[in-house]
Amino acid sequence: MRYLLLGASHFVALYWLAACTPQITSISPPIEEPEVFSKIEGDTLINHWWRSFENEQLNGLMDSAFANNMNLNSLYQQIVAAQAVRKSQSTFLLPDIDAQAQTAARRPEPDFAGGENTQIGVSASYEIDLWGRIRAGVQAADFRIQGSYYDYQAAAMTLSANVATLWFQLLINQEQLELINNQVATNKEVIKLIKARFGAGQVKGVDVLRQEQLLEQSKSLKIQFETNYQQTLNQLAVLLGKPPQNFELQVIDSLPVIPPAPSAGMPLELIRRRPDIQRDYSFLMAADREMAQAVRNRFPRLSLDLSAQARSNNYSQLFSSWAYTLGANLAAPLLYWGRLKAEVDRTEAVKNQQLYQYGETVLNAFLEVENGLINEERQRNQVKILRKRLEMAQQTNKQLRTEFIYGFSPYLDVLLSQDQEQQLQRNLLEAIQDQYEIRISLYRALAGDFQYLPADEENIKLNP
Repeated sequence: MRYLLLGASHFVALYWLAACTPQITSISPPIEEPEVFSKIEGDTLINHWWRSFENEQLNGLMDSAFANNMNLNSLYQQIVAAQAVRKSQSTFLLPDIDAQAQTAARRPEPDFAGGENTQIGVSASYEIDLWGRIRAGVQAADFRIQGSYYDYQAAAMTLSANVATLWFQLLINQEQLELINNQVATNKEVIKLIKARFGAGQVKGVDVLRQEQLLEQSKSLKIQFETNYQQTLNQLAVLLGKPPQNFELQVIDSLPVIPPAPSAGMPLELIRRRPDIQRDYSFLMAADREMAQAVRNRFPRLSLDLSAQARSNNYSQLFSSWAYTLGANLAAPLLYWGRLKAEVDRTEAVKNQQLYQYGETVLNAFLEVENGLINEERQRNQVKILRKRLEMAQQTNKQLRTEFIYGFSPYLDVLLSQDQEQQLQRNLLEAIQDQYEIRISLYRALAGDFQYLPADEENIKLNP
């Protein structure tokens, strides 16, 4: 019966200690209940969103960037460091074991352990986590690992968007260079025609000068596009972890077709999906656990100490006799002049700061999605309008040239029409570039289920 009562008392004690362990409660962002997005129809968003453009060169650039980007590799080490902190925190749940050995001797003598005495011992100390203070620290470390993991994923998502943006800029720059070369050639041919008509007295000298100005403007733009192309290539090299002077890339692909717009989904799905939101939430929960730890620092601590020691003046008899000591120590903070309370206040303020940061991140995520949906539709219409304007400008320019040849229109009208057509051609390419970048921004805002990690994900604890 006595052993039954002891077992029951141990069970009650363990239940009481478990009840004192700090519980984890989810925290909602401090914002109003979000309504649905302005547009939720669309295709399902795939996790590797750039593959929707169906271009092998872009896919290869992504793989290279994920493997070699310096910032991404740096953030991965942040995960490793967070794991090490968690491992360190978890050891406080286990006893500390030390070994001691000492000897004192005045002169060596046969069969004696150094003359005076020799002693060895083993000691263990263990703090019973009465209130869950140590457990709260471990939970905070777990959430720090989560936060570092999602910070890494957010950086990987940003990297993918930047690589895709630069690659499309290279394609557009290449198109602009091809266009401007055609415009330079056209302007040179027109100058020959104008000079011939000037020699026949059919046009004025100022018309020749105006056409030459248009030619020089085209040459200047060509230099600008060549500069932009090389600088964009250099930026892409850095993202791929390569020195710009060592990097070469032959962009021979034509512009891919923009796939159908993805579905925005529901706001709560976005909160669970976006890595930057999950990062801030994890850091918020870590701050909550650190506050719980600070609160429990004000409670008493119970620790156990066990030591075993052997002492002898003779080596052969050193292990023949042991002395054991078992002690318990209960320490409670009595007068710390408000230091512990101040630490609680500090951790609470940090938690509240992280709470508002979490709310701000959620709001910015909604903003990016809404702006992306608006820009997607508006830019599509803008490209349509520019195509129509260019078609009308080409027809106008063709008509004016015919009238000029037959003497019905002055050359200034032809020149202005030609300049407008060439400008619209360049504007259309810029609008198409914006259209690609808006789509990339929308993909990034919606995040998808994209996850990337160069190591074994099982080594990362994501569910404390």
